[in-house]
Amino acid sequence: MKEFKGIIIALIAGICAIICVTIFTGNLVTYKKSTVGGGLNATGSANCDFEADLIVWRGSFSGQGTTTQDAYRSIKKDAELVKKYLVDSGVTEEEMVFSSVTINARWESEYNENGDRIRDYIDGYDLYQNVSITSTDIDKIEGISRDISGLIESGVQFASEEPEYYYTRLDELKLQLIEEATRNAKDRIDLMAEGTGATVGELLNANLGVFQITARNSNTEYSYGGYFDTSSRNKTASITVRLNYAVN
Repeated sequence: MKEFKGIIIALIAGICAIICVTIFTGNLVTYKKSTVGGGLNATGSANCDFEADLIVWRGSFSGQGTTTQDAYRSIKKDAELVKKYLVDSGVTEEEMVFSSVTINARWESEYNENGDRIRDYIDGYDLYQNVSITSTDIDKIEGISRDISGLIESGVQFASEEPEYYYTRLDELKLQLIEEATRNAKDRIDLMAEGTGATVGELLNANLGVFQITARNSNTEYSYGGYFDTSSRNKTASITVRLNYAVN
């Protein structure tokens, strides 16, 4: 009788173990189907070519003098020449901004006949000023930036920088590309589900990739933190979206 009871207890324990394993396995399958990393993953992309609608051009000039007064008069005269040249070239006063003047003392050293330094003294002053032009008339500013011979001929020591190009409706463009990239990722999810006979379930996760702006038709490598080109008038914007869907 005791042996029979032992057999019954062993059978009950075995059945309970099988039930527990079945429940655990079923829960594991459900978990894998419904958590990030399971289901179907796809990355969608979108890109768009566009042209900048704003240009920023910067330049700098300097003046010298034996005293601060002389140096200031020199750079003030050059600033007036720069402003006149820009206005005559079609730049409005609202489009140009002159920075404050910076001043550096020019030091020299005096040595004795043995080559020992006796003293340091100020030999003059160098003053520097920057000018920045911001305009939506890109063609006009491009032309001015490429030809500053008039300024140089007037005696101004003017250093021109390369223009920078921007797009004022960038937020609208970003939203458009996000929508297109998301749609592209979802199309890929649906295509994979159709090929495997699965049914797409709920969205589990969505990740937005970095927004990239490169020069059009360039071979610039994408940066992990995003690339923002300002050197080219014609650009290409791109973005990626990664989606993760559960499957039934």
